[in-house]
Amino acid sequence: MLNKPINKQMYTAFGLNVLSEIPLPELSINSLGGQHVDVVIHYADLKKEWNSMADGNIYFIVKPDLVMFQIPNLAIFKVEHGKNISFSPTSKVDEDHIRLYLLGTCMGAILMQRKILPLHGSAIAIDGKAYAIVGDSGAGKSTTASALLARGYQLISDDVIPVSLNEGKVPMVTPAYPQQKLWQESIDEFGMESRNYRPIIDRETKFAIPVLAQFSKETLPLAGVFELVKTEDEKVSIKPIEKLERFHTLFYHTYRNFFLKPAGLMEWHFQTCAAMVNHLEIFQLQRPKSRFTANDLTGLILSTIKREVNV
Repeated sequence: MLNKPINKQMYTAFGLNVLSEIPLPELSINSLGGQHVDVVIHYADLKKEWNSMADGNIYFIVKPDLVMFQIPNLAIFKVEHGKNISFSPTSKVDEDHIRLYLLGTCMGAILMQRKILPLHGSAIAIDGKAYAIVGDSGAGKSTTASALLARGYQLISDDVIPVSLNEGKVPMVTPAYPQQKLWQESIDEFGMESRNYRPIIDRETKFAIPVLAQFSKETLPLAGVFELVKTEDEKVSIKPIEKLERFHTLFYHTYRNFFLKPAGLMEWHFQTCAAMVNHLEIFQLQRPKSRFTANDLTGLILSTIKREVNV
């Protein structure tokens, strides 16, 4: 159960130093000392503030530099100014469940408030460049990324991909933290034993997979985006996404994209995407619903990357 700790701990994730009152074992501990703090995570009593702001049966309040949301029977969360995450848990709550939202929706909001674009997917380091694999829930993002790890490549991020523009307007991907989330079906296909891994709360058939040995700590240029789409066709295929569809793809696969408009970030998002599309290729990978295709997809991704590099 969630017990308020006495000591705070400094961690590193998404290129940020995070000082937290709740243990975050998924993240790398920052043991350097004397480092500046980018984000603070702490307990707070948010009930009165939530009740005064919430209008009816809603779950999210989004304004410039503010995101608040309530998960019934779990907690109220508040994210401010790209620097502060506070949470007010209900009694007798498992801390795994709290961390799921702290490292997901809350960190996604932090990145947006800091003008760092969060894509929803997995990012893999391949030959000194980053490649993002995006798609709807259940499309196979993490599974395809795991198949690439099996071929010797490295994970940069799973679930939330932080993308920022450098001085030359080149999109760069910053490492998140060394963990993947895989469904039971994928674990079985890869010949892994689910009993060796921790199930993710409320998702008993999805597991947290540490990948410390295959985690890239380098910030790398984003060279391509692969969108996974399930189809009824039995074949695996790939096609380029071109022109204005590229903007739609980036918007659609922005993590928690419904935050953008009420947060006043639509213009920033468009300008960021406009700069990004000049530096990367975007493809749609179509895969059948009926069978496991991760190995086929990785072969197609790698051959496409090789072809683009040689053009």
